[in-house]
Amino acid sequence: MTHPSRTHSTRRASQALVGVAEKGYATLVLNAVATPGHSSMPPHDTAIGMMAAALARLENHRLPLQIRGTVADMFDTLAPEMSGLSRVALSNRWLFGPLVQSQLEKSAGSNALLRTTTALTVVSAGNKDNVLPGRAEAIVNFRLLPGDTLASVTEHVKRVINDGRITVTAMTAVEPSGVSATGSRGYQAINRTVRELFAGTVVSPGLMLGATDARHFESLSQQVFRFSPVRAKPEDLSRFHGTNERISLANLADLIRFYQRLLQTSAGAPSSEGAKP
Repeated sequence: MTHPSRTHSTRRASQALVGVAEKGYATLVLNAVATPGHSSMPPHDTAIGMMAAALARLENHRLPLQIRGTVADMFDTLAPEMSGLSRVALSNRWLFGPLVQSQLEKSAGSNALLRTTTALTVVSAGNKDNVLPGRAEAIVNFRLLPGDTLASVTEHVKRVINDGRITVTAMTAVEPSGVSATGSRGYQAINRTVRELFAGTVVSPGLMLGATDARHFESLSQQVFRFSPVRAKPEDLSRFHGTNERISLANLADLIRFYQRLLQTSAGAPSSEGAKP
């Protein structure tokens, strides 16, 4: 099943992670100003040097890794379905928490689940090889975990950079979404439909890493879910918004069946014969 992020494999056929929340999106612009001049007489501190030091500090002092909220609920749901060390470690995070976090941090996907990420995306300064630029600019993108805010991330950036010569301003920002309830009617309808149509699938709450149109529906309902019933293999994940993005005919048929059945389930229709309730 398509899910907000990859997780450990379970003993069952597949996992369906229903996005009950999504990370926020914040882009900060950093500006360093210095006296321009000729490269033959460079000062001790240049705009590029100040910016390079600031960006290095940001990459070396990222926001903390945490297993909390939606991600903790996801692991609580999936852990009993796992086997071996994964099951033991995730079921006893009070004891194995540091080990679990150190292992998950090694993967870009699971690392993004556990922290507000820091991504240096644009740097610009100078236009001639023998001229010291008077300004250097960098753009840094953050994907915010629920619980973090634009204000808290901006404060983190200023504290880590610790250089009054560099200004920090917000370019774009969308705060993290609210967290929809797994006990709500909507979640239960998705849960029931998935288990009815995809036998043996483990349904769990999940955290959406990217920004989606779902945020525009929060003014209409507190229960907003992000889910697509597509069977995605590891090689498919890199195709999302990438080269050769596509969907199989079998997945298209599953999509149609799922949404048809979800509408029936939401309207109170009974489970099909022989299906689990």
